[in-house]
Amino acid sequence: MPDARGNLGPMNGDTPGNYGPMSVVEGARAVRDEDAFDVGAVDGWLRAQAVDLPPGLPQVQQFSGGASNLTYLLRYPGRDLILRRPPAGTKAKSAHDMGREYRIQAGLAPVFQYVPKMVANCNDNAVIGSGFYVMERITGTIPRRAELGVELTPEQTRQLCFTMIDTLVELHQVDPADAGLADLGRGAGYVERQVAGWTGRYRQAKTWNVPSYERVMAWLEANRPADVRICVIHNDFRLDNVVLAPDDPLKVVGVLDWELATLGDPLMDLGSSLAYWVQADDDWAFRRFRLQPSDLPGMLSRDEIVRYYSERSGLDPVNWVFYEVFGLFRLAVIIQQIYYRYHHKQTRNPRFKNFWLPVNFLERRCRRIMAKGN
Repeated sequence: MPDARGNLGPMNGDTPGNYGPMSVVEGARAVRDEDAFDVGAVDGWLRAQAVDLPPGLPQVQQFSGGASNLTYLLRYPGRDLILRRPPAGTKAKSAHDMGREYRIQAGLAPVFQYVPKMVANCNDNAVIGSGFYVMERITGTIPRRAELGVELTPEQTRQLCFTMIDTLVELHQVDPADAGLADLGRGAGYVERQVAGWTGRYRQAKTWNVPSYERVMAWLEANRPADVRICVIHNDFRLDNVVLAPDDPLKVVGVLDWELATLGDPLMDLGSSLAYWVQADDDWAFRRFRLQPSDLPGMLSRDEIVRYYSERSGLDPVNWVFYEVFGLFRLAVIIQQIYYRYHHKQTRNPRFKNFWLPVNFLERRCRRIMAKGN
């Protein structure tokens, strides 16, 4: 039985529904105490929404990937659901809006085949203390930090890179009106707002042990280009946010984690994506913070990705240095916002203890790229 917090104990296969041992799902593990929720309350709420579920409570595990919104596996006999909810602690004003994340995916479903199927959205904080939404789990392989999860030759790995970029280009070609998302963003002026917005977020989240970034922020303001156009952008498009088909690892069947999606500049989306793209010939410090297997034999370089994206999209990133620096700065702000929560004891997750280190490194990397671009 769940304890008073809804935690299912050690998650060793003994579950309220008595479904037997829980089969392994890559990346899922026991729920952390600080992230536990009332499983019975969620189950009851889903049934009240007329969601067709087998009897009994689900088996529950937490996905270890990600450091922002929390993701859980709800396993019923014959049906796997995914629950997303925000973390505890101070959050940026517009972040962690579960209803918005749900709406984006529900709107994209008819025009972009890679989003999960939405099940139900809850905006009643009384159920588990925050809003949340539930969706169907997409079956397949999700690349992890050190490996793709499938055996590919360097030639196949290269082809997977092309497929991944084709998927991003396809997203950027979606007409927001066709997805019912024409009002999702604020229109023209996206680049200007992003520079100002992330600058403000960094200053608000700064702690004593990270650099000021004032030179970087001033350079971005002085060098920002006009929007190339406005379209649906993902804003967190990475290898570990795509799902590969179980019967064809060169085929993308899902794109996950739409928390930061909006209407914006597609080159800003590409720049943000490549901030995570650590390649095999990068210096040791950058490779130390690699979060996806982008350094495997056959992986495209960042320059090759930019050229291929440009060919496929018809967009020419003349001032690519700006987008590269912005992506790295934005990544630093995201990491620092997470570290801020740990620093102020709003989370106890030990993963976040040393997040101040990459924030320092990324500032130096930004300045090196700025110097080369001048």
